Amino acid sequence: MHSVWRLLVLLGLLALPSALHKPHQPGLAKTHTDSKSALARIIAQGLMKHNTEGRIQNIHLLDSLKASGKMAPGMVGWLIGSMSLHHHQEGSANITNAQLDYGGIRMSFHKEWFTANISLGFDIDLRLPFNNHIIKTHERMNLSVEFWLEKDEFGRRDLVIGKCHVEPRSVHTTFLTEAIPPKVNPFLRNFRDNLEKVIPHLIESQVCPLIDEILRQLDVKLLKSLMEQDIAHKLNQL
Repeated sequence: MHSVWRLLVLLGLLALPSALHKPHQPGLAKTHTDSKSALARIIAQGLMKHNTEGRIQNIHLLDSLKASGKMAPGMVGWLIGSMSLHHHQEGSANITNAQLDYGGIRMSFHKEWFTANISLGFDIDLRLPFNNHIIKTHERMNLSVEFWLEKDEFGRRDLVIGKCHVEPRSVHTTFLTEAIPPKVNPFLRNFRDNLEKVIPHLIESQVCPLIDEILRQLDVKLLKSLMEQDIAHKLNQL
């Protein structure tokens, strides 16, 4: 079984550079190929295989915000607080245009301790409940995951997946809609502040389990060999 997986990984590595340049795949048009790290390429290939961008776009953002306690029942209560409306229309917030920088995954290491850094972004179409206007925002953030090989009491190495998280300071919201009525600005600031508290957990819940699965499918000996290749390449650049 391990031999079959090694063959699939090697075939995948050969095929990945061309896959990264196919423009019809969502989120890949602006990426660049980084073929220097075999581990980065395997992670990128696995994330594409699992349709990570589609999973992010399928996040039910409003339901997640409600469940987190960051908004009152109904988007109206959360966005406009005490404002009373005769018709309580429910707004919407849909994630679109999700993009992972597959070709820009960066690997750093210390001995056999590795960190993979992945940048990603997406748009949010926010339909306001009180006037049906659509406000578009763009979200950017970085996700990092730590992993290493650890010896047990018998000297055998096992893969350990450490912290996988969105760096809070990397989360940035940009409003793309220019014609925003001044009276809406306080509500949008409230939306942005609450969104930046919730988004990291939502992205982690979608991406981190996939990276865990991708790495654990690798044979430990193959993973160690790939790590050594990355280390040797980095040292040659010094």
